[in-house]
Amino acid sequence: MTALFPVILSGGAGTRLWPLSREMYPKQLLALTSHHSMLQDTALRLAGIVGARPPIVVCNEAHRFTVAEQLRALDMVPSAILLEPVGRNTAPAVALAALKALELEAEAIIVVAPADHVIRDVRVFQQAAGVAAGLAEDGKLVTFGIVAHAPETGYGYIRRGEGLGPAYPVAQFIEKAAPRDRRAVRGVGRLFWNSGMFVFKASRYLNELAVFAPDILEASTAAYRAARVDLDFMRIDNAAFNACRGESIDYAVMEKTKDAVVLPARCGLERRGILVLAVRCTARG
Repeated sequence: MTALFPVILSGGAGTRLWPLSREMYPKQLLALTSHHSMLQDTALRLAGIVGARPPIVVCNEAHRFTVAEQLRALDMVPSAILLEPVGRNTAPAVALAALKALELEAEAIIVVAPADHVIRDVRVFQQAAGVAAGLAEDGKLVTFGIVAHAPETGYGYIRRGEGLGPAYPVAQFIEKAAPRDRRAVRGVGRLFWNSGMFVFKASRYLNELAVFAPDILEASTAAYRAARVDLDFMRIDNAAFNACRGESIDYAVMEKTKDAVVLPARCGLERRGILVLAVRCTARG
């Protein structure tokens, strides 16, 4: 079985829930939805995916000891904790994680997830991740689309194309949907909230980055190769990573590649001072 590495993105600065969430304790490091922190819940959820190796965590340098301690409290030894000297959005962060995964396993598949999602039906999510991993084996770049029941300005959208399922070609990424779009969102079952979760081969992602955003790949690779190990952490080179352009995976790769597919997932939505995903994921056949 191909090695599957969860990649947890935990780089948030913690300004949106101030004063509960602060620069040194962003929301993903707080216990907002259970007795575990959101980071811990994410790590436990991803650990239950069949074939999952210990996670690769990408986090802010300032949060390194808290991240390490929270994983240690779960008796979890991560595959790596990569320290970003500066935030450059998701495309460079995932490039760093993909480079690490390939260093550990030549055919690695990575499951990319933000550390601050709330997923209610963990078992079904894990099953859906298994479906996505199978698609990734075939060279697809998979994103989870959360079935939208109403317009929501807090999320971007994904419109699916034609297909037989369980995943569908991505027809369009949409930045926001205004209230006047209510009938379009609810009517045809083709529009999904963009979850920000992805599954693909590490090598496939880097190859697509080389085609569509070669400057990001070059800067990320230079920063990774110049990184140094410090205790349990891998410090990404400051100067090289500072030179990297900030960009999301959506803009850098997923909007451009011909192999992007969306795997629909049913969900409920909660508000806890901010928008968070309360996902009851069901991959639709």
